[in-house]
Amino acid sequence: MSTKVATAAHDRDETDRGASRRTSTRTLAVLGALLLLGVAVALSLAVGSRSLALPTVLHALLHDDGSTAGSVIWDVRVPRTLAGIAAGAALGVAGALIQALTRNPLADPGLLGVNAGAATGVVLSLTVLGVSSLWASVWFAMAGAVIAGLLAYSLASGGRGGATPERLALGGAVIAAVFTGVSQTLMLLDAQVLDQLRFWSVGSLARADGDTLTTVGPFIGAGLLLALALVRPLNALALGDDAARALGADLNRTRVLGLLAVTTLCGAATSAVGPLVFVGLAVPHMARMIAGADQRWTVPLSLLLAPSLLLFADVLGRVVVRPDELDAGVVTAVVGAPVFIALVRHRRVVSS
Repeated sequence: MSTKVATAAHDRDETDRGASRRTSTRTLAVLGALLLLGVAVALSLAVGSRSLALPTVLHALLHDDGSTAGSVIWDVRVPRTLAGIAAGAALGVAGALIQALTRNPLADPGLLGVNAGAATGVVLSLTVLGVSSLWASVWFAMAGAVIAGLLAYSLASGGRGGATPERLALGGAVIAAVFTGVSQTLMLLDAQVLDQLRFWSVGSLARADGDTLTTVGPFIGAGLLLALALVRPLNALALGDDAARALGADLNRTRVLGLLAVTTLCGAATSAVGPLVFVGLAVPHMARMIAGADQRWTVPLSLLLAPSLLLFADVLGRVVVRPDELDAGVVTAVVGAPVFIALVRHRRVVSS
């Protein structure tokens, strides 16, 4: 009997030590993500068509003396950087939520047509109704995101087998293509709107200004708070519907609130910087590789890593064809496409 007691105590100690190591690793990962975000912010403020030394950047931030460097930083790069942080955090967390809600590792706001629906809502509001304010665009973007997401899920659910990850990806691709075609057609029919939205339509931080964050910030903040409040129910949902109910999770409430959070985040981010793709796909996978499948860590890590990815993409776009620029959406698409192919091939190998 004493041997069994000693063995049980040893197993508990090993379990406790393993949990402690995982917590330490995850804490270090969060600190590393914060450091990486700090580096991305510094580069975003310093690098551009006219690069500035970091001491110059710091001096301009602390003492706005009206110099040329100060004007470049405060009027152009600070709003651009803040927009990148807000939009990146929104898309990263939205991607983590969609993947958790659908239990689909290939889900992504862009791949499921949510971003395309949001973009179409913005274009419709401008071309059909003549509404050009960013505040109104957010609401139309959220409406478009909801419609596109529901259509993609309905299309994938038809037939035998239900909404499998592959069907969701294909259904989302179809819906995204349809909504993108609609928005592009509307822009081509109106030269003024086309000129106004041609950079925004591929995803760009270049047009962000001081009003961008103050307008979309409350929406993104509300969406992030709601997402963080859902991490425990999402962990239960990952165990399956029956197990989640046994643990006391309200599945309908979790899914409705999750959809509300995704819609708010994607609508606000898209209205501000355009329909960026692959940010919400790649970042949650990176977060799970680092911290495991626990949403209490995956969501906060996605919140920190996604802005870093978006800001690095924006900085790369500024220098790769200098003195011209590549939009951040182009860079994330070039980087994200191989990631998506690798994920699909990995799933095929595992399933076989």
